[in-house]
Amino acid sequence: MEKNDNTQERILSSARKVFMLKGMAGARMQDIADEAGINKAMLHYYFRSKEILFEMIFEQSLAQFFPRITGIIDAEIPFFEKIENFCGAYLAMLQQNPYLPLFVLNEVNQQPDYFKEKFWKNKDSLFLKFAELVDTEVTSGNIKPVKPAHLFINMISMCIFPFIGKPMFMMSSGMDELQFRYFIEQRKTEVAKFIIGSIKK
Repeated sequence: MEKNDNTQERILSSARKVFMLKGMAGARMQDIADEAGINKAMLHYYFRSKEILFEMIFEQSLAQFFPRITGIIDAEIPFFEKIENFCGAYLAMLQQNPYLPLFVLNEVNQQPDYFKEKFWKNKDSLFLKFAELVDTEVTSGNIKPVKPAHLFINMISMCIFPFIGKPMFMMSSGMDELQFRYFIEQRKTEVAKFIIGSIKK
């Protein structure tokens, strides 16, 4: 029996949905097979285990984020433009994958050693590069003195929180889905503007 690309993609899409909702520990191969509309034997033919599927989904999720963000940090553009591009790209990625932050946080918190060993190899260089940029800007007198870790967390958390707290936020603000989407589009510039305003001399 030959493997079909469409079937494999359907399985990956279904697995992504099940893992997002139930996590690695709570998901079952039968859940994924049911979501994909195939039997479990067919699922095992394409992917031998839940662990293999999970690793592929997790790596795909991280791959959507890190290369693009690394490219922004490495780009020969002014520092404030890097911040604008970073916030815009990160929010765009979250728009396409709104359940990704909770998914990643849950899995990392449950299995920090497994996550570090399997998925975080060489990725700590992203923050180190950012920290060097910040220190250079501070030393050059271009921005106010600021700790790179605080600046990095401020940028990430201001992008992530609307998605993590979306149900509560929509309920308290009275926003509908269309209004929330428009709100996120605004944040692509508002977050960067706020961050830049807080460090600009």
